[in-house]
Amino acid sequence: MTDSWGALFERAGEYGVDCEEVSRTLADRRERDRSGREADETDPNGSMAGDTPSADVGSDEGAGGPPSAGDVPNPARVVADADVLAADLLVDGPARAALDHVREHSWVALVGSDPLLDDAAGVIGTLADAALARAWHERLDPALRVAPPPGDHPALAAAFHGSAAHVLAFDEALRGARAGATIRARVATSVKHPAGFARLFDPAALHETVVGGAYSGPDCDPRS
Repeated sequence: MTDSWGALFERAGEYGVDCEEVSRTLADRRERDRSGREADETDPNGSMAGDTPSADVGSDEGAGGPPSAGDVPNPARVVADADVLAADLLVDGPARAALDHVREHSWVALVGSDPLLDDAAGVIGTLADAALARAWHERLDPALRVAPPPGDHPALAAAFHGSAAHVLAFDEALRGARAGATIRARVATSVKHPAGFARLFDPAALHETVVGGAYSGPDCDPRS
C-alpha cells in the first residue's frame, strides 16, 4: 500500500535535514553526472565526440529548438526541480507550501520526468534512506510525465516538453536575470523560488483562466 503524503512527511521529519543540505547534495550529484557524461563523450585524444546539449540551461538541439512565438505555456502546469521535490519531503518550509498548492487542486498539474524524479530520489536516499526514497517515488505521480532528451537541465527540459509556465527551484543560478534571459530564449517559462510561488499563487484567478466558472476552493487533500 502506498504511503500517504502525511505519513511520508512524518517519516522524513526524523532526519532533521535542511535546505542547504538538499541543495548541496543535488549540486554534487549533478556535477558527478556531468563529469561522467563529459568523460564518456571525450575521445582518447581529448577532443569532444559529438555535439552534446548543455546541462546548464538547455540547448536548442536538446529542447527541439527555441519556442515559437505562438507557444503559450500552461499557467496551471508546474515543474519543481529536484531540490524542491526533495525539500518538500525532507524539510517542509517554502517547498511544501508551494507544492501543497499543486496537491490540493486537481486542475493544477505537476510536470515531471524520469531524470528529474531520479535526481530527487537520489538526494532523498543520500540524506535519509533508500526505503524512504522508494516510498516517495511510489507516492509521487506527476499529472504529466514527459520524456525529454538527455543532457539538458532536467527541470527546464521538463518545462519545455510539458509546456509548463512555472519552474520552482532553489538554485540562484537559474533565477538570476542573466539566466532568465537565456532560459526565456529557449523555454517560455519563468523560474521562481518556491516561497515566491506560494506567496503569489492565486487559485481563484487561475481557476477562472484555466477551468472557467467560480472557484469553490481546494478539491483535494494535500496530505492524502
